[in-house]
Amino acid sequence: MPQHDTPILGMVARPRVEKPTEYGSAATPQGWWTEWPSGLVDVSRTTHISETGPQEPPLTSNLLDIPCDGDRVLRVKRDATAMVIIDMQNFFLHPDLRDHPTGLKCVDPLLKCLPSLRAAGIKILWVNWGLTDAELLTIPPSLVRGFQKNGRGGFGAELPGGFGRLLMRDAKNSQLYGPLQTDFEANPSTDVWIHKNRMSGLWGYQSALDLYLQENGITTLLFSGVNADQCVGGTLIDAYYRGYDCVLVSDATATTSPAGGYENVVYNAGNSYGFVTSTERLAAVA
Repeated sequence: MPQHDTPILGMVARPRVEKPTEYGSAATPQGWWTEWPSGLVDVSRTTHISETGPQEPPLTSNLLDIPCDGDRVLRVKRDATAMVIIDMQNFFLHPDLRDHPTGLKCVDPLLKCLPSLRAAGIKILWVNWGLTDAELLTIPPSLVRGFQKNGRGGFGAELPGGFGRLLMRDAKNSQLYGPLQTDFEANPSTDVWIHKNRMSGLWGYQSALDLYLQENGITTLLFSGVNADQCVGGTLIDAYYRGYDCVLVSDATATTSPAGGYENVVYNAGNSYGFVTSTERLAAVA
């Protein structure tokens, strides 16, 4: 059977390394990773292989182990890790505005894993469309057209039902969907709202998301939200290009595209860009 016709679950995963392997170095801005034959991939940038010899470094209180697909365990630094939740907004999820059943299925899994992440010291970043009138003048025609239907509506247009102007800051359609908005408001000490003005939250020079990550020393990003092959995938790829550690939370990510769009993102996240995990695993971290 041709490879492109093979179901995603049949894809070949990366094999484990045969000996301890180090990627990058302390001289590079993004630092280094170490990978071990046991399946441990340490992205905490705390210990070089030369400092421990053939032995894996110990798990200390400032570090956290996250099981991932491919029989891997990702070791992260707690205060250098953030959950990035993209576009779980009314415009994309509310039944009065859009039919997105797979996106709605992500809500409960997210709500079940977020308390554990917060308790583990991981920041929760809600990255959402939130345009200003000035930004409407800077959006390129391809993006403007993409959000219009038959030449009507689009960014800044008034939506029916009291949802406000399309994806403008503080409009009802730009709020998080239902219980997610409530959850965000209930956790001001751990959760941060970050506006974006392109599909990718890391597009351009010094985006709000990139500045926050740099200012807070965050290097490891857990990605979730909608849509997998658009805004989530675009942000994840840009993060990969910038040297962040990228982890896709597969059951908290969805799309309205055909199934292949989602499968492509999951496959590349786990085999090229980084790692894939689940909300069940995240809910169990301590």
